[in-house]
Amino acid sequence: MKKFLVIGLGNVGSEYVNTRHNIGFKVLEALASASNTCFKPNRYADTATIKVKGRSVTLVKPTTFMNLSGKAVNYYMQSEKIAIENTLIITDDLALPFGTLRMRTKGSDGGHNGLKHIIETLNSAHFPRIRFGVGNEFSKGKQVDYVLGEWSTEEEEKLKERLETLSKMIQSFVCIGAPKTMTDFNGK
Repeated sequence: MKKFLVIGLGNVGSEYVNTRHNIGFKVLEALASASNTCFKPNRYADTATIKVKGRSVTLVKPTTFMNLSGKAVNYYMQSEKIAIENTLIITDDLALPFGTLRMRTKGSDGGHNGLKHIIETLNSAHFPRIRFGVGNEFSKGKQVDYVLGEWSTEEEEKLKERLETLSKMIQSFVCIGAPKTMTDFNGK
């Protein structure tokens, strides 16, 4: 059976639950809920396993906090014996307008500390990732407050549909791979 790893980046703690920075956690929770699965505490992360058309998908919400995400990614790639091309990272992105979804199979950290630590830990920037646009509606010097801030009422209204699309995008990655998924979903 083909195995996949989907890591949603975020921060642990009730104060972060509904923040922009935790979109990775939010989408994995939606996937687990749709599969009637719950997350369980594990080493470096809370994990759940779902099946997508006969494929095993381990969902990982790192408990290492955002800036040390690479520890959890590396640990689960090794312990589950999952290749880097079958490992998908979900993260927020300030450079994209709210709700924009963009998948890539490689790239820089784009100023994102979670991606930066993953790249440093794996010694590679060649791994699939989906960036969820959170916009950049903040004053100079207020970036941290913005990403750690809660969704606006308008964003909350649109979030459910965006999470559904992101869930379909993840399932597409598992079933048909990154190139076709990028063609079908990027920018939509």
